[in-house]
Amino acid sequence: MNLTQTLIKPSNKIYVAGHRGMAGSAICRALSKAGYSNLLTTPRAALNLLDEAAVKNWFEINKPDVVVVAAAKVGGILANNNYPADFLLENLKIQTNIIETAWRSGVQRLLFLGSSCIYPKFAIQPIKEESLLTGALETTNEWYAIAKIAGIKLCQALRKQHGFDAISLMPTNLYGPGDNYHPSNSHVIAALLRRFYEAHQNNAPSVTCWGSGTPRREFLHVDDLAAAAVFCLENWDPSRIEAPKDQSGEPLHYLNVGSGSDVTIKELAELIAEKIGFKGLINWDSSKPDGTPQKLLDVDQLQSMGWSASISLAEGLQQVIINLPSALAPSN
Repeated sequence: MNLTQTLIKPSNKIYVAGHRGMAGSAICRALSKAGYSNLLTTPRAALNLLDEAAVKNWFEINKPDVVVVAAAKVGGILANNNYPADFLLENLKIQTNIIETAWRSGVQRLLFLGSSCIYPKFAIQPIKEESLLTGALETTNEWYAIAKIAGIKLCQALRKQHGFDAISLMPTNLYGPGDNYHPSNSHVIAALLRRFYEAHQNNAPSVTCWGSGTPRREFLHVDDLAAAAVFCLENWDPSRIEAPKDQSGEPLHYLNVGSGSDVTIKELAELIAEKIGFKGLINWDSSKPDGTPQKLLDVDQLQSMGWSASISLAEGLQQVIINLPSALAPSN
């Protein structure tokens, strides 16, 4: 991969949609660190991304050169199960409004953030990019996944038909600064961190976790994702001869981003308990759903371009736990 000339410039106006979310805020930090100071952000109160007319008007006024789509309605198994229509409709509207408007407005580059939940529930592990649409989805988050698949395919279609320079990244399960610690609508690491922290604070004798603890999951610190996003914005052009290709030799338009290793949920819970200092029993409620048995991404394609994750799970959890009291404060 030729890294001598980057595909974006420090002078570019870069719009990060979803800049207050975990991924978006991390990408803003990484862009600033890399010397991109002309960042455009707007709070939800000032721009409703569900409103197509408002999005078009914002693009006409601000004229971004580069767009990062990190805005989405997100949540865990319970939220997806309770609000399926919201997850499908809102994500379709948000991403379509931004991507189509970016294309029509002459944006030079666009990066769309997908999710590893786009892949089939029983995909061969580790999951290659070519696994997309080869089997049934995990039913616990299929609504969110279908919206994300539509976003990936929209980016691919606009590139194919109109030459729009849109790329997509599929991150694995994320954790880190800015995570959502809601008691019922959070993802697995945030949920476990909250549960074990509160149990430790209250001297609880035990903690009960959902499921059997046997599913295997891969986790990526959000700062690693942000580093990968900047790397790909700067260096990944799917049209280059040396760019990653699928098994049939066709250029890939979306790439996996992960750590390359996984742990069982039981191992994760035990690691979090150890880091927090919880000494009680860990019980498992097998009446609750486990979700996908294993989800480990094949990250060979991104690694072939020269990028790999640098923050280990133990190191990343330690960083998060240091700031956990403030993250769980009522104001947050």
